[in-house]
Amino acid sequence: MNKSYRQNQILKLVRTRPVRTQQELAHALKSLNVRTTQVTLSRDIRELGLIKTPGGYAQVSAESAAAPAGPEVETVAREFLLEVRLAQNLLVLKTPPGNASSLAAALDRADWPEITGTIAGDDTVLVVAPDPKTAENLRNRFLKFVR
Repeated sequence: MNKSYRQNQILKLVRTRPVRTQQELAHALKSLNVRTTQVTLSRDIRELGLIKTPGGYAQVSAESAAAPAGPEVETVAREFLLEVRLAQNLLVLKTPPGNASSLAAALDRADWPEITGTIAGDDTVLVVAPDPKTAENLRNRFLKFVR
């Protein structure tokens, strides 16, 4: 029994009837003569992108997976960004206490190509740019949001 066949059977099952637990899924697979271990089943569920909903397991659609899971950078920056500091290829973004992670998460979701990465503290976000020129351009972009 190969992995592809087993995973296709799992998808058929969760699309055609409610499957609320891994145990139910294992029993349904067994009735189809597909034997698997709990560890393999867990891995298959993860690899197939199945999520547990009140109605049972469901596959996350490409549309819902592509949709951002939070507010846009502009919205968060306009609300929380207080100050922007430049240090070579780094930017330090200051927010009120407890809001840095919201800003960093919005930046990560936005996936701006000029941002190499972010690190959030309580009231500070460190933004890493690939070079000082890009960091300067980012600084100017962020300054538009400072309240």
